[in-house]
Amino acid sequence: MAKQIFINIAVKDLQKSMDFYTALGFTNNPQFSDDSGKCMVWSDSIFVMILNHEKFASFATKPIADTKSKIAGLFSLSFDSLEEVNQVMTKGLNAGGIEPSEMKDYGFMQQRTIEDFDGHTWELFFMDITKFPQQS
Repeated sequence: MAKQIFINIAVKDLQKSMDFYTALGFTNNPQFSDDSGKCMVWSDSIFVMILNHEKFASFATKPIADTKSKIAGLFSLSFDSLEEVNQVMTKGLNAGGIEPSEMKDYGFMQQRTIEDFDGHTWELFFMDITKFPQQS
């Protein structure tokens, strides 16, 4: 079996969250979705499970973090161009996301930040590795 990554996050409104992640470019896999959680597919090996609080709590060993006021993790999504980053950011903002900070330009990488309805923080970025500073 190929190695895969499943990111599980707790959300308050499953449908609004599904619409938001669809706007970012995820697709839903109905085989692993039900009324308590949705499997959102980023690629053949990367999935985000958006789970209502009750479902998430059934897997958790600690209380669910209030990600509106505290960061529980930073998740990053790569894109093929800065234009694609900007297009996806616009779609995410139109779907109700918020941009808590301005774009960061590191020379070899441009990054924008978007938060979903529950405050989960996503970094959308384009990286041109040929512009990465060379060490002497």
